[in-house]
Amino acid sequence: MKKDARVSGLLYILMIICGMFSLVYIPSKLYALDNALETHNNITTNELLFKIGILSDLCMITIFIFLSLSLYKLLKQVNNKAAIIMVVLVLVSVAFSYINLIPKLDIISLINNKVGINTTDIQAEKLLILLRSHYNGFSIVQIFWGLWLLPFGYLVLKSGFIPKIFGILLIVGCFGYLTDFLGYFLYPDSYGKTIIPTIASLPHALGEIGIGLWLLIIGVKKKSS
Repeated sequence: MKKDARVSGLLYILMIICGMFSLVYIPSKLYALDNALETHNNITTNELLFKIGILSDLCMITIFIFLSLSLYKLLKQVNNKAAIIMVVLVLVSVAFSYINLIPKLDIISLINNKVGINTTDIQAEKLLILLRSHYNGFSIVQIFWGLWLLPFGYLVLKSGFIPKIFGILLIVGCFGYLTDFLGYFLYPDSYGKTIIPTIASLPHALGEIGIGLWLLIIGVKKKSS
C-alpha cells in the first residue's frame, strides 16, 4: 500500500508541475487576452515555447489518467463505488481536456499558414478567437476538476490512513472550482476583480499539493483499529 501511495504522490506532483507550467507560466509569458496583436506577436516570436506549453498540457492530461487509476487502486478498499465515480469524473475531464487542445493546434496552423492574403491584424484577431475558444472549453473542464475532488475527498476522509484534513480541503476545493465557474460565467467583467477567486482557489491548492507531497514523502499510516 505504501508503494501505491508513493506512486500516486509522484504522479500528482508531476501533474501539478506540468499544470503550473502550461496553465500559469505560458499564459504569463505569451497571452494578452485584451490585445490581439500583442498575443499574436508573442506566440509567433516564441512558437517553440507555445508548442512546449501544448506538450506540457498533454503530459498533464495523460498523467491525470494514470493518477486516477493509481488512486483507485489505493482507495477502492474504502468504498469501491465512490472510487469508481472518482475515476469516471476524471476520465470525462480528460476527454474534454484533449478536445480542448484543438484550438491551440489550430493556432499553430494559423501562424504557419503561408497561403492567402490575410494581414497581420486579421490573423491576430483569428488567433485571439481561437485562444478565447480554448479558455471557454477550459471553463467547462474546471467543473470536472472540481467534481472529482468530491468523491476523492470523501475517500480520504473515510480511509483512516491519510490525514482527514486533506479530505476536508479537497471537498471544499470542489466547491471552490464550481464557485469560480459560476462567478466567471455570470459576472465575467467583475468577478476576477474581487478577492473571491483567491479564496476559492486556496482549499484545492492546499489540498492537492498537500496530499501529493504527503503521499510521495510519507505514504500512508497504519489504519487505527
